[in-house]
Formats: sequence, structure tokens, C-alpha cells
Amino acid sequence: MSQLFHIHPDNPQARLIREAVKLIQQGGVVAYPTDSCYALGCHLGDKRAMERIMAIRQLDLRHHFTLVCRDLSELGSYAKVDNAQYRLLKAATPGAFTFILQASKEVPRRTLHPKRNTIGLRVPEHPVAQALLEGLGEPLLSCTLMLPGEAEPPSDPLEIRDQLQNQLELVIDGGYCGVAPTTVIDLTDSAPQLIRRGAGDWIKLGLEP
Repeated sequence: MSQLFHIHPDNPQARLIREAVKLIQQGGVVAYPTDSCYALGCHLGDKRAMERIMAIRQLDLRHHFTLVCRDLSELGSYAKVDNAQYRLLKAATPGAFTFILQASKEVPRRTLHPKRNTIGLRVPEHPVAQALLEGLGEPLLSCTLMLPGEAEPPSDPLEIRDQLQNQLELVIDGGYCGVAPTTVIDLTDSAPQLIRRGAGDWIKLGLEP
């Protein structure tokens, strides 16, 4: 059965964050709160944990996983970013945006889109997510906690635990954090492309639907 940690959404308890980080480093799959909705996450280098997330979500290899990063400088280590892309990223991070970018050599090939060599990257504005990333010292491989057949992500941590108690090592209860996934923006073409409208305020970035 999954463990359940009640972590304060504004002032995360350091002891619980350390325990959560340890579980991730040991190959655990966790559900955790973000500034958009709850997400599934695992260690970037753990192939088995990634495959478990794919099984939970019923995903194939064409799905864009996301590297959730602490800040813009860390994001820049895992993607190829030009000056125009950097300006947009700086205006939108931290926040509820996922950006599709060409991956750098630091990203494991198994996490990339098989035809495009791209990866999703984002910097969340949520204290619990940021505390996890600080403890890990590296990005978290992640995707929205959207269960097969459902119209929106679950927002109740107890419900998440009930539904996935035999498939996760940990559910982090950080309170309600919404049901809208991130806004997804593809930055691999000459002009940014709005792929999915979500929690991020894409209109502020001057993007057309």
C-alpha cells in the first residue's frame, strides 16, 4: 500500500521531504502536487520506474514526458535553447507551462519522443514540488496524473491513494491544487505553437490559439 505524507503546501516539512526524496532515489513512483494539478514522478535515471508510470497512464513511447526542473538554469542544461526561446522561458517560469524543446545529450534517450528527439520541460511554482527538486538535486521525470478513461486529473490525495495504492510508493498530500494540466507550448519551430490550453496564462505570453 502507498505511503501517504501530509506535507504543508506552503511550508513543507524538511523531514518528510527527505523521506520522499529517498523513496524516489530508491526507484519509487510518487504522486505529488504542482501549481497545475497532481502529477506522477520518478527518478530520471530509473527505466523501471518510468515504465511503471507508462503502465499507470497507459502511455506509449510517443508520449512527451516532462523534466520538472528547479529553475531556468537547470532547464537549460537539458534542452537546446536559443535567445528567443530563452526570453519566452524567462517570462513564463516558474509557472504552469510545459515547453517542448530539443533535448540536450544530458537527457536519457528512452525519455525522448522517438522521432523528434524532444522532451517536455517545466519549472513549477509550488513549494512542495520545489522542495522535492531541491532535495533531489536534479530534475524529476514526470507527467500529469491523468488516469485512463477520466476527463480530468483527480484532485483529492486520498482518492489518488485509493485508486493507485498498489502502484505507487508514495502519495504526497499537499492539499487541493486544481484539475487543469499545464499549458503546453512547442518551441521547436520558428514560432511558438500553443499545443494545449491549460493552467498557464498563455495569453500573457502573446500566443495565438
